[in-house]
Amino acid sequence: MSIFTVYPAIDMRGGKCVRLIQGDYDKETVYGDSPFDMASLFSNQGASWIHMVDLDGAKVGKRVNDEYVLRVAKELPSKVQIGGGIRTAEDVAYYLENGVDRVILGSAAINNPEFVKEMLRTYGAKIAIGLDAKDGFVATEGWLETSSVKATDLALELVQHGAETFIFTDIATDGMLSGPNVEAVAELARLTGKNVIASGGVSSLGDLQTLKEFSTSGVGGAIVGKALYTNQFTVAEAIQEVENHAR
Repeated sequence: MSIFTVYPAIDMRGGKCVRLIQGDYDKETVYGDSPFDMASLFSNQGASWIHMVDLDGAKVGKRVNDEYVLRVAKELPSKVQIGGGIRTAEDVAYYLENGVDRVILGSAAINNPEFVKEMLRTYGAKIAIGLDAKDGFVATEGWLETSSVKATDLALELVQHGAETFIFTDIATDGMLSGPNVEAVAELARLTGKNVIASGGVSSLGDLQTLKEFSTSGVGGAIVGKALYTNQFTVAEAIQEVENHAR
């Protein structure tokens, strides 16, 4: 049976839990004053992983909300993956040496590819590559810039350097509750032969079920954000849905 993991998302800005629409910092909704309390809720509902993003860090290129990440990693049983503002080897070591299980490198894969390759050599599967795509091309700097590099081309190059996990976000669907870009996620998994986590657009339990159907092809999970915060379903219901339909 292929494992399919539900990753509840906690996006942090100014120490609060927020959601943006399509990565637009001017389209922000605050859903909680405490990232730790939100993580505790998700963990208590059975989340094996929690996906955390330092939005301030992504924008300024350095760690900003790291204290909340470390508290979750140290005090809760759920594993933690973190992205946003991680630009140096010191950043990566800081998180991994303080209880975080996986560090996501996104903009750096375009802006500093040699650094990313070095981190893959050093930490292996503890590094995930965040591919945030706009019309198939990688977006960087908190989605404020779009590169001329195709997401699939970058993924295939990084596989050669040891990448095992990709987090694919279709910016057009993020925060829209419009359904994930299943085709793009499945295609990336097929091309790379690696674990691909879908991010963006999950609006229903049915969306999770659709993604789960590709788990044997390498789609290893889905990050869920706005659907949880707007009470479309709970983490517990999401986990039950994918486990009940396990084949």
